[in-house]
Amino acid sequence: MTIAAYPKYESYRDSQVDWIGSVPTAWDIKPLRRFISVQSGDVISKEAETPEGYPIFGGNGVRGFTSRSNTRAPIILIGRVGALCGNVHLVQEDVWASEHAYRAFPRSEFDLSFLAYAIESIDLNRFAIRTAQPLLNSTIVHAQKVAAPPLPEQRAIAAFLDKKCGKIDEAVRIKEEQIRLLAERRQILIQQAVTRGLNPSARMKDSGIDWIGQIPAHWEVRRNFALFRETKTPGNADLPVLSVSIHRGVSKEELSEEENIRSIIKIADRSAYKEVKPGDIAYNMMRAWQGGIGAVHTHGMVSPAYVVARPVNYLAGDYFELLYRTPAFIRQMDAHSKGITDFRKRLYWDDFRGLMTVLPPLVEQGDIIQYAKMISDKVGSAISIKEEQISRLKEYKTSLINAAVTGKIRVPNLQE
Repeated sequence: MTIAAYPKYESYRDSQVDWIGSVPTAWDIKPLRRFISVQSGDVISKEAETPEGYPIFGGNGVRGFTSRSNTRAPIILIGRVGALCGNVHLVQEDVWASEHAYRAFPRSEFDLSFLAYAIESIDLNRFAIRTAQPLLNSTIVHAQKVAAPPLPEQRAIAAFLDKKCGKIDEAVRIKEEQIRLLAERRQILIQQAVTRGLNPSARMKDSGIDWIGQIPAHWEVRRNFALFRETKTPGNADLPVLSVSIHRGVSKEELSEEENIRSIIKIADRSAYKEVKPGDIAYNMMRAWQGGIGAVHTHGMVSPAYVVARPVNYLAGDYFELLYRTPAFIRQMDAHSKGITDFRKRLYWDDFRGLMTVLPPLVEQGDIIQYAKMISDKVGSAISIKEEQISRLKEYKTSLINAAVTGKIRVPNLQE
C-alpha cells in the first residue's frame, strides 16, 4: 500500500515547523522538553564488563554486557557521539547506557513508542556538532518540536508503525540474507575454479598439501619463491601512489587526496616508496592475513609497508589474486604471519616466498580469470538489485513513519 493511498484527516493547520509541515487541526505542537528529560549515560570501564548480564548501549551500538544497569526499561536511548549520533532506540529491557548515549526520561504521560518514532523523524544527526566526531547537544534535543496527538491516537499510531515497520524490517533482513548467500556462492564458485579448474571431468591427483587437497592431474604445486622474486625498486614522484584493500585488492588509480595526506604524515620520505608494474603481486604486510593482497594493473608505487612480488616468468596476475584471496590461502598467510597479536602481525617476504601455490597452465589461468569475472558480474548484478530493493524499503519505512507521526496519513484499523 502506497503512502498516498492511506486516508487523511478532515482538516489541517500549519505547524510552523519546517520538517513537520501541516498537522491535523486537533494535534498540538510542543518541544521535546515538555515530554522528556534528556540525560547523558555514564562512563563504564572495561573492567566492569562481563560476558553476560545487562547490555551496554554505547559506541557503535551494544558493545558488551555488565553485571549492573543504570537505565530501567522501557526508555528511549539516543546516540549522542560518533557513528551512533542521532540514532533512536526504544529499549524494552534494562541496560547500561554509556556516555555515548542520552537517556530520555518521560516527564508526562506520553506513549514512548510513538515518541521514539517521532524523534526518529526529526533526524537529530543533522544537528550534531561536526568536530573530530559528531556530537549531539542535549539543549538542541530538548528544543526540537514534535506533533502531539491525543494519547489514544498516539497508541494507535505506534501500534500501526510497529506492525508495518516489523514487516519491512523482516523483508530487509531476508534480502540481506540473500545478499550474504549470493556473496558466499560467488566465493565458493571462484574458489573451486582456482583450485579445481573449470573441467569437472578432468583427472585429479593429490596435491600433497592438506589445505589444497585434490587438483587437476596436469597442474603443478610450487612454492612462491619458484614463481616470484621480491622487488624493492624505488618509485618516483611522477608515479601514482596505489593502495591495497582487503576488499578490492590493489587500486588502479592514485590514492584520494585525504589518503595521500595521511600517507605523507606517516611517511615523510617518499623515496622509500616501491615501484610496481602491471603483473606484479603486492600485499600489505600488516593486512595480508585479512586478504590485503592483489594483482597490479597500473604502473605506480606503493608504501614501503607493502611487499612487491614480481613474476620470474609471465603469469596471469589476476589468477593469483583470485587464489591468494580465497579463505584457504588467507588462512595460510595468517598462519605464517609473525606477531603476538592480530594488529602486530606481519607477513614478511621470507615467509610468503615459502608458501605453496597452485599453478595451472597459463591458458587455464586466463580461462579461470574470465570465468571468475562472469560469475562476479552475474552475482554482482543480482546483489545490486537486492541492495536497491533494500534502499527502497528503508526509504518507504522512513516516509511511512514521518507521515504517521505528523498526521499526513490517518492510520487504518489494525485489523486491515
